[in-house]
Amino acid sequence: MARQPAKITLSPSRDIPFDHLILSQSNVRRVKAGVSIPELAEDIARRTLLQSLNVRPVLDAEGQETGIFEVPAGGRRYRALEHLVKQKRLARTAPIPCIVKAADNDVSAEEDSYAENAHREQLHPLDQFRAMQAMVDKGSAAEDIAAHFMTTPAVVRQRLKLASVSPKLHDIYAEDGMSLDQLMAFTVSEDHERQEQVWEMLTHSFNKSAAYIRQRLTENSVRVADKRVRFVTVDAYVAAGGGVMRDLFEDDDGGWLTDPALLDRLVDAKLAAEGNRIGTEGWKWVATAVDLPWNATNGHREIVGAELPMTEAEQARLTALQAEIEQIETEWTDDPNVPQDVYARIEGLETEIGQLVDRPMIFDPAEMAIAGAFVTIEADGSLCIERGYVRAEDEPVVEVSGEDDGSGVDPVSGEPIPGANHRGTAPNASGSAPTGTEEEDADDDILKPLPDRLVADLTAWRTLALQDAFAQSPATAFATVLHALVLDTFYSYSRESCLQLSLNRVSFANPPAGLRDSAPARAIAERMNRWEDRLPESDKELWDALLAFDADEQASLFAHCTSLAVNAQAEIVPKYDNGRVSTHSVARRIAHSHVLAHAVGLDVVAAGWKPTVDGYFRSVTKPRILADVTEA
Repeated sequence: MARQPAKITLSPSRDIPFDHLILSQSNVRRVKAGVSIPELAEDIARRTLLQSLNVRPVLDAEGQETGIFEVPAGGRRYRALEHLVKQKRLARTAPIPCIVKAADNDVSAEEDSYAENAHREQLHPLDQFRAMQAMVDKGSAAEDIAAHFMTTPAVVRQRLKLASVSPKLHDIYAEDGMSLDQLMAFTVSEDHERQEQVWEMLTHSFNKSAAYIRQRLTENSVRVADKRVRFVTVDAYVAAGGGVMRDLFEDDDGGWLTDPALLDRLVDAKLAAEGNRIGTEGWKWVATAVDLPWNATNGHREIVGAELPMTEAEQARLTALQAEIEQIETEWTDDPNVPQDVYARIEGLETEIGQLVDRPMIFDPAEMAIAGAFVTIEADGSLCIERGYVRAEDEPVVEVSGEDDGSGVDPVSGEPIPGANHRGTAPNASGSAPTGTEEEDADDDILKPLPDRLVADLTAWRTLALQDAFAQSPATAFATVLHALVLDTFYSYSRESCLQLSLNRVSFANPPAGLRDSAPARAIAERMNRWEDRLPESDKELWDALLAFDADEQASLFAHCTSLAVNAQAEIVPKYDNGRVSTHSVARRIAHSHVLAHAVGLDVVAAGWKPTVDGYFRSVTKPRILADVTEA
């Protein structure tokens, strides 16, 4: 006959007055963790004690019970009850439900204390969601639930957001078929069918990251952080009937817009309105675009405007603002604890000063009549207006008559016309018109132009001699190359150099988003503006101006112009491209760019490049990202 297993006898429970309980030194919890004692006390006050204390009797020297009980398991509950007693919200003699174990029990008090903490299992997030959802269904608000469970309303809303995930995915998560991060990623969409499609696709994909799930669920949407959204504002988009998806588990900058077509219509309409407004200033044309091509202003001449001077009232306001800032700085300069409102006031003053000193430009109406403006959107969603560009086809044409006006001077350049014919117009020495005999004598004195063939032969000889002399004067050679590069860079369509050398400025056919707003682009533009301010307006005066620069200035200008021809792009080589570029030439170009980068100590991260979702992470796999992080 099979032997029956011994029956387990559970420790008895009883109510013990609180003032008969003491905290045991055998309690293994020494480090504070989780909910604080005051918060736990508030929870006990709300719903009473949900779990009994584990106690053992304290014996005297003879081994007899003293009526006092120590608490080896349930120390935090004991301290919370003690907190309520000190607040006089619980009587010192209030009965406390306890599980009483014998003082000489085979299991030590330390083991009981450890087991109670080690064997405790956190509630599964899905169970948290279901419990909170049940409370909401019974009328509780998220704020009330958060207050009752000592958490934040955001955490409650996060758990409730899991309701937007397909029940099929809930079941997979409950069976540990996906991680919590993956489940949370699915909350960006409320389309259960689409969620299930993406999960099915992931079963055949190496990349199962939460970021990839969000990417697939939002691939037909636009982030609120997009500059187009900032330009038209989310409120305007929503007012027009657009929808927004939110991700409570990630910093999504406000979510995703689900109707890109509507967004584009709003952007186009607002850009067009801004373009029309700017056109009323008197410009011949206004070009609008969300993103201007990198080389949008190439081939355009920029006209120079003047800053609109301040009015007396504006100047007085500027003086008052500057004086107030100086007063605040003097008052708080030695105080390490400057109030936040003082910082806010200084920031407000500096903003107003910036608006005053950033003067609008005024242009000559005659020049505006042949020039235009580019209107685009900055990275922060603000409007970017670049005024004063003249297209080549809009340049005024200066007509030079083939007939001499009798002055012997070119009406455009003001220089003498070689071989000018003055017959029948120029007076003789006596002031009277020349006679027929004098006309014949004049014909003999006129220097007729040399034959074209002879001129070509003579200038060929002179060219060779000039090349030889040029090679023996490095300083002149450098100045000549610099002159040619500056003409190409700053003076469109100039023909003021005999050096057959041109600068092939690099263009970006398909620039990545934000390239025009990058730190290097801004630095190049600022450098360009500084040199433009120093160079003469006329290309005919450039040579003398360059010679007036010292060696360091010439070298800096040379480096700036040359830098615009540096091309380190890895172009996609088309299969049929008539030999314009080959895979080999691109490879050699990239190899040499590495040499240049090493020579100048280039660090693209230090230069301002940052990996973004659209600019990097969305196009690479998780192993690639991990490899990059490891290398960094």
